[in-house]
Amino acid sequence: MSGEKQEECGSCQKSDCSAQKRRSDESSEEFKERQALLSKLCRIQHKIIVLSGKGGVGKSTVAANLALSLAAQGKKTGLLDVDIHGPSVPKMLGLEGYPIEVSQEYWAPVPLGDNLKVMSIGFLLRGRDEAVIWRGPIKMGVIKQFLRDVEWGELDYLVIDSPPGTGDEPLSVIQLIEGLDGAVVVTTPQDISIIDVRRSIQFCRTVKMPVLGVIENMSGFVCPHCGKTTDIFKSGGGENMAKEMKVPFLGRIPLDPRIAQACDQGAPYFQTFADSESAKAFAGAIALLISALEKRSPDLNPATSQG
Repeated sequence: MSGEKQEECGSCQKSDCSAQKRRSDESSEEFKERQALLSKLCRIQHKIIVLSGKGGVGKSTVAANLALSLAAQGKKTGLLDVDIHGPSVPKMLGLEGYPIEVSQEYWAPVPLGDNLKVMSIGFLLRGRDEAVIWRGPIKMGVIKQFLRDVEWGELDYLVIDSPPGTGDEPLSVIQLIEGLDGAVVVTTPQDISIIDVRRSIQFCRTVKMPVLGVIENMSGFVCPHCGKTTDIFKSGGGENMAKEMKVPFLGRIPLDPRIAQACDQGAPYFQTFADSESAKAFAGAIALLISALEKRSPDLNPATSQG
């Protein structure tokens, strides 16, 4: 990957490319740094952030399986875990402890199959019990490095797993990425989750970022023995909230105990249990998301739009 040739930013012919224009309040060093960042990002066609106002709703599971689903469809995909204090993506994908190559010039993401590249602060920790105790500016700097210094190459999709809430990490991503397609918001059906997730949608509106859709996770439990559905956490709350707030609804994902099993074992659920009701529901939600994005941007080859 380190041998990939990348054009210098500013070599493209886009007259509206912001990387070619120095801002009035920007020093020459800041301008060069922003150019380096945008030269990486313009090689990525679609950029999606996965949000939730509430912890424990399965947001990282959704982000990881979204990336796996895209990769399985032949899309060149990156998965960036910016949950600085609780990076769970390496464990979920069976990549825990994987050594990565870090130099002064680039960081190499971890490959998973032919079409997926993964980066997480979890790869940089010395042990599974190491705590990350950082304030906002340091976290902003690390997220900038993930976007600027990681050799993502040419991607169709970059999926960004953000921690719960509307704090430093999601705000940093939104400020740094020009042309962010929008957010996928994850909730569970019960009111205690819906209340916080509504704030996430309002956060998106405040920062003028589109909401691509809401996924209602843990929506009912389909018994693997008798096939009967039980609404353990109620059902329909996320869908009703999406209608009320006038944002797209992507679908309901039923509870499946094998999801926890797959995550703990580092076996990607979407691939391991592809015939399950939850995997089928997830595939339907992803199909709606991809359809909406690709209708807005028919040219999916990043190589044709380098900056």
